[in-house]
Amino acid sequence: MEATSDPLSFTSVLNDGDDDDGNETSTNLFAQPAWQVALWALAYSLVVLVSVVGNVTVIWIILAHRRMRTVTNYFIVNLAFSDASMATFNTVFNFVYALHNDWYFGLGYCKFQNFIPITAVFSSIYSMAAIAVDRYMAIIHPLRARLSSTTTKVVIGVIWAVAFSLAFPQCFYSSTKVYSHRTICMVEWPDDYGGKHQLSYQIAVIILIYLLPLLVMLVTYSMVGQRLWGSKIPGEASDHYQNQIQAKRKVVKMMIVVVTTFAICWLPYHIYFILGSFKKDIYNQHYIQQVYLAIFWLAMSSTMYNPIIYCCLNQRFRSGFRRAFRWCPFIRVSEEDDLELRHMRTFRTTRSCRTETASVMVQNHVNAPEEVMSELIKS
Repeated sequence: MEATSDPLSFTSVLNDGDDDDGNETSTNLFAQPAWQVALWALAYSLVVLVSVVGNVTVIWIILAHRRMRTVTNYFIVNLAFSDASMATFNTVFNFVYALHNDWYFGLGYCKFQNFIPITAVFSSIYSMAAIAVDRYMAIIHPLRARLSSTTTKVVIGVIWAVAFSLAFPQCFYSSTKVYSHRTICMVEWPDDYGGKHQLSYQIAVIILIYLLPLLVMLVTYSMVGQRLWGSKIPGEASDHYQNQIQAKRKVVKMMIVVVTTFAICWLPYHIYFILGSFKKDIYNQHYIQQVYLAIFWLAMSSTMYNPIIYCCLNQRFRSGFRRAFRWCPFIRVSEEDDLELRHMRTFRTTRSCRTETASVMVQNHVNAPEEVMSELIKS
């Protein structure tokens, strides 16, 4: 069997001349000049560095400040943890494999490498979907009960449990094959690559970790957007109410940017493997290594954009990043930054405010505001 990869196994699909009967050539057709390797190494190192530092900082901002420990922010923590895990345990190893088409890391890590990406991506995108549903409930049905902290943690646990189950077949069938001059890491399906098992699994994975959650987010954010932007703010509405509506709009804009970025980054990768399933000889084209490295970099880069988006579009996260990097000579933490993260209203006051403003909005035939993520993030 030739070196192959299934969606999200993130092992290289390049082939350097090995035949089906086990014969092989002694020349690696995908060897690159040193300057090209250096450029790719720099690009991938940037992804890993920004992703790990950024997402770990996001986790710290939320967990270290009581004001940030909200239901929706727990999903953001889960999203950040998934992205950091992907960058740490997947990007570098598969970059090395893609460069040399030689697996140096043994059978155990081959199985792990085909297991962790699916779980991480599944957790990431369903955390985004959970945030979208949470925003939908808060804005479209503001008077209904919201998720509690305990229920949110249970939902996150279920997301990971389903992710583990989805990734298990690919981990189970992972194996290494040793040739005279290289080792390959592959998913050895019972009926070979391109057979019924592999194609069914590939289609299921693409639907479950890409198409279905994106469809859910498209529907929910479309309805939320229609409510927030399609309804006029009553002229007699208080300044507090108008500020809440503006804050909701900014939060929804931020999450739409996050989801759109994810969708764009992963689309070429899924297309690449769909085409490879029906036309396997594309993996043997001389240019395919550069195409794969570019597509793989784009997919992996999705792990580093969210912290940048949070920092650019959200005041509280921006204050949190200033506090985290206050040791840098050009970073100054103001008193306002401290207030953004430390000031905390009581639950009773927040609940009362939300109920009162909800009644006003119902009377005006517009959406009732709730805390507008005011305990999540200030936009």
